[in-house]
Amino acid sequence: MPDGSAVTPAKIQFFESQKKIHPKAVSGRYRRWKTILTWVLLAVFFIAPWIRWERGPDAPAQAVLFDLTTPRFFIFWIEIWPQEIYYLTGVLIVAALGLFLATALAGRVWCGFTCPQTVWTDLFVWIERAFEGDRAERIRLDKAPWSAKKALRKTGKHAGWLALSLVTGFGFVAFFTDAPRLAVDLLTFNATYEAAGFFALFAGMTYVMAGWTREQMCYYMCPWPRIQTAMLDEHSLVVTYDTLRGDTRGPKRKSQSWDERRTKGFGDCIDCGQCVQVCPVGVDIRTGEQADCINCGLCADACDNIMVSQELPKGLIRFDSLAAQDTRAQGKPYQWRLIRPRTIVYGLLMLVITGAMAWSYALRPRLDIAVQRDRAPLFVTLQDGTIRNAYTFKVSNKTRQDRSYTLAAAGIAGAEVKVVGERDEDSGSAVSHISASPDSVATYRVYVTVPRDSVPDASTPVTFQLTDTNNGDRDSYKSVFLGPGAK
Repeated sequence: MPDGSAVTPAKIQFFESQKKIHPKAVSGRYRRWKTILTWVLLAVFFIAPWIRWERGPDAPAQAVLFDLTTPRFFIFWIEIWPQEIYYLTGVLIVAALGLFLATALAGRVWCGFTCPQTVWTDLFVWIERAFEGDRAERIRLDKAPWSAKKALRKTGKHAGWLALSLVTGFGFVAFFTDAPRLAVDLLTFNATYEAAGFFALFAGMTYVMAGWTREQMCYYMCPWPRIQTAMLDEHSLVVTYDTLRGDTRGPKRKSQSWDERRTKGFGDCIDCGQCVQVCPVGVDIRTGEQADCINCGLCADACDNIMVSQELPKGLIRFDSLAAQDTRAQGKPYQWRLIRPRTIVYGLLMLVITGAMAWSYALRPRLDIAVQRDRAPLFVTLQDGTIRNAYTFKVSNKTRQDRSYTLAAAGIAGAEVKVVGERDEDSGSAVSHISASPDSVATYRVYVTVPRDSVPDASTPVTFQLTDTNNGDRDSYKSVFLGPGAK
């Protein structure tokens, strides 16, 4: 500066400060659907771990259990082993395609009605409203100076939040351990460090995410608002504001007739702001389509209530498509298209993957083996000139009964199988016997000995064949037998 005074740099703000949102209570069809879905989802979440399911002796009796100690995933009659993790992959793929399909049909309808963040935020807002009142009363309470009454109402709200968070934390952990035993252990302070730690973690995350961050989770942490735009097309149903009917916006006096208002260029929107006040993420849908809108439809309920009070048709704010708006603007009729390329692709992919998983699970074997050949030494030459290889043999018994099996090595003439630790009469025979306990993986060390003339090459294919002596179930595993090679 000419006078030599110092210049104070402007304060740079790299993020927008959080503006607390106080969503107003509203009634209407979308609010009813949200409430119904909320209670259905909560019932499934909290009741599922308590359902009993008899699987036999020494098996967990919980219908839905993701046991990480066994490890097994139990879902009613379905039992998934660790080596069958591809089923979980298939479920995740189908879930992702279902999300894509729902978005293609109705935008962020998942976010607005069934997302856990939305469901629990709804519950926390309900508790907040019970202690502090509706929107206007909560705003006044926040601005009021601290008093005994304000402290009591705030304390009650947070006590309700903490109680719901603790119940939610228990609900999460109950899917990974026996629910009745977990409840007793937590109440008697006898829970393991792992169970208590995850219980506290999930309870704390629920309290912070649903009580304090709320819409900030949707704004900054959830990637779906940015991804979902690629899933939409011009026929996707999203919450929209009818600008042709509503604009120009402006307040309406009680003494003003609608004919008089329209002659002055005003539309049906009286600029009451109810659509913004009920929005859980603070979006003004009248400014156009926005990625932050979660398509919950509460603004449509609020607007419909205002339209009814003004004796005007509903639907100023509604679920609509861009194609419908453009077509109506041209004075042409519009027919919504459910069947279109992307919905066909998503639906077919879901059907194919679900069918493939169901077919694979229905035909999956009750017996599974895995074989690993020893790497050091590669082979051993015995005194009589025969060649011996050692293998680690694992058999998975996926039934609830003790099983015995016969083990043979095929593909090499004169191969003899010896299972270390088994009875002596199996020594030097082409077939050996092993057993496996119910629902377990039995591990054995197996020696295969063959005449020198039967292995002219350095590597010879060999196939292990395992047969259940009770029901004839059979499984095989291809490996190699190593030798010194040609003489």
